[in-house]
Amino acid sequence: MKSISSRDNPLYRELHALAADRRARREAGRTLLDGPHLLEAAMRAGIPVERLIYAEEALEGELGAWHKRLAGVPVLVLPARLLAGLAPVDTPTGLLAQIAIPRQEPVPGGCIVLLENIQDPGNLGALLRVAAASGVRAVHLSRGCAEAWSPKCLRGSQGAHFSLVIREGQDLTAVARDFPGTLHAAVLGAGDSVWALDLRGCVGFAFGNEGAGLSEAVRQVCRPFSIPMAAGVESLNVAAAAAVCLFERLRQSGAGHDPC
Repeated sequence: MKSISSRDNPLYRELHALAADRRARREAGRTLLDGPHLLEAAMRAGIPVERLIYAEEALEGELGAWHKRLAGVPVLVLPARLLAGLAPVDTPTGLLAQIAIPRQEPVPGGCIVLLENIQDPGNLGALLRVAAASGVRAVHLSRGCAEAWSPKCLRGSQGAHFSLVIREGQDLTAVARDFPGTLHAAVLGAGDSVWALDLRGCVGFAFGNEGAGLSEAVRQVCRPFSIPMAAGVESLNVAAAAAVCLFERLRQSGAGHDPC
């Protein structure tokens, strides 16, 4: 067990880079998990924990059981003010964990989701959570999307990352062309309603940035549809729109059934 009390400590600087810098995470191949829920989800997925990071007062509380459960994993103890500089939320849980970002290989078949230029990490995390809950197998992110493995996105997904194959920096039109089924695109004002679609086969969905929507290139390789809404309402949050569509697919296909 090691304690640090200065922001100038080299280890603290390294952790702060993992918390705040996309490039540092990419180069190190590591990220930080905030709180016991994400830590539990990572462990269920077989992700090794490299380090536990505690606020001083949390070590003696309920969270302290983790360093006993993970005997042999290095433990770092920080003053609360320093741990707050690493946490992705205003009110930290008091426990962070460092992990290596999993190497995820493509999985053939299954429902997929294409995400284009989703720039808010909280929205992206919520989208991943919806995807996992509705039985999606793989999520493909365009180069303009927020980083999937940032602490803020991980926090928003609440562990969904560990049950999905997540492919970042993808050419979505190429992914669409290679997909063996039908890809549906949520497009404002499209003629077909999501309720009229037959989603019982091998299908996928594409969702775009809330402001700009999907690019024309992606629209061209997908079948457009719209979500009916009450008069005077123009659009939904993209995570809410994805939930409507993906759970309609699940309803039509039957929970637990994967036709791809």
